This record gives sequence, C-alpha cells and structure tokens, in this order.
Amino acid sequence: MRWFLREHIFASAFIALGAYVGLCAAAHADQQRDPELKELLQKIITSRDCFVDKYESEVWYKTMEPRLTLYVTSHEDRIDILDHVYCEAKRDPTLTLPPDLVLAMIDVESRFDSWAVSPAGAVGLMQVMPFWPRQLGVQNQLVRIAPNIRMGCEILRYYLRAEKLNWSRALARYNGSVGRNTYPALVMQRWQRVWRF
Repeated sequence: MRWFLREHIFASAFIALGAYVGLCAAAHADQQRDPELKELLQKIITSRDCFVDKYESEVWYKTMEPRLTLYVTSHEDRIDILDHVYCEAKRDPTLTLPPDLVLAMIDVESRFDSWAVSPAGAVGLMQVMPFWPRQLGVQNQLVRIAPNIRMGCEILRYYLRAEKLNWSRALARYNGSVGRNTYPALVMQRWQRVWRF
C-alpha cells in the first residue's frame, strides 16, 4: 500500500494561453504506420512487467501528485496517471524516459483530459491515433489511462531510437510536426517550468 503526503498545491506559471491553444489546434499526431513500431506496440500490449524503484516511486508520488491537482480533480485518477506514467517511462531499461517529461507531453497534448480528441483524430491523454489499436487487434480503449500511456510512451521511445536520442526530432515526429520546433520547444518549456522532478 502506498502512502501519499497531502501538500499544498504548487502554483506554477503558465505559458501564454493563446500560443498553447493555437498550437493544440494545429498539432497532429504522427500518422506513420511503421511496421517496426507495430511490432513493438504488440509486444508491450501483452507485457505486464514494470521496472520501478520503490523509494524513487514514493518520492515521485509525493512530489508530483500535488502539482497534478491543478488539472485532475479525482485523487484516484491522479494516482492512476502518475502510476502509469512512471511505470511506462521506466518499462524498458535499455531506454528509460523521464517520467516528468512524459507528464509535460500529456499537459501539452491533452491538458490531462482522457477524452480529448484532436482535429486529426488522436485520442486521450497522449493523443494516440486510433488506427493503432485496430492494427494491433486490440480493443480501442484509448480514452482509458493505462493503454493510452502505454502506447504513447512506446511510440515516443521508438521515435527516440529512430532519431538517435535527439529529443527535439523525436518529439516533432510524435506530434507529426517534423521540420518545426514549436511543439518540442513547448514540451521542453512545460517540463522545465512545471513538471521537472
């Protein structure tokens, strides 16, 4: 059983809302249907293992849960999001993702709205394209926290490898905005200003 400290909500400065809204309207999830990515996603869908250091995860919850209260009203949903982000970011020990950067991505992609749908049809917290569940032969549950974060993290990890760990290019590919730096810069800003762990 995990114990969580209740702390005062840390008020963070927001990036200009107009720029954020404009970017969200224009952003599209990458629609490439890469066969290698399909194989990776198929593998993680059937995997239940999670690589978690217990002490670090406790510190993670105590630090991040108060920040998330600005976006998610339900305590259970906050813990669910934090649990899955931490787990999925650490799932592959050969290429772990910073969990706090994944939170910054979710903030930019959906503002932590599980029901968010982009103009391009991307769904959920990490704005995953709905063709992925269809191609993988699994039920489309992208509005649910766990499958959305699991697929989103694996897609990001795949693009990081493809781009030789160049975060800016990997984030642009994830967002479907290759050649433009607006989305990667926004994610990095949110990471540094709000979500840095």
